[in-house]
Amino acid sequence: MVQIVISSKAGEGPAAWLLVELQGEMVSRQNTGLAGNLMGDLHYTKEVKLEKPLAVLMKHSGLPQDEEETMETNQEKPTSYTVSALIKKKLIFKTRPKPIITNVPKKV
Repeated sequence: MVQIVISSKAGEGPAAWLLVELQGEMVSRQNTGLAGNLMGDLHYTKEVKLEKPLAVLMKHSGLPQDEEETMETNQEKPTSYTVSALIKKKLIFKTRPKPIITNVPKKV
């Protein structure tokens, strides 16, 4: 049997996140990725409680950090997971968002 260790940060509860369901594709104009970029304003109708909450997990590999650690213990640590956040609610939108289209070529 495989044992998977899941824990939360000591002394703190996990962060509370909201779920946003998207259709389509989000692409950065500069092809630099979306992390840290402003994508616009978000206007939603309501928050709905999820029937089953979701957990956001951070995986910690069981591989040794360096050769010294391998020589001392001569075995790998088991892979473990930390709960980073819990998702208990999702956002509901009244209408479907309108696409933002830039650089539309002119008809000839």
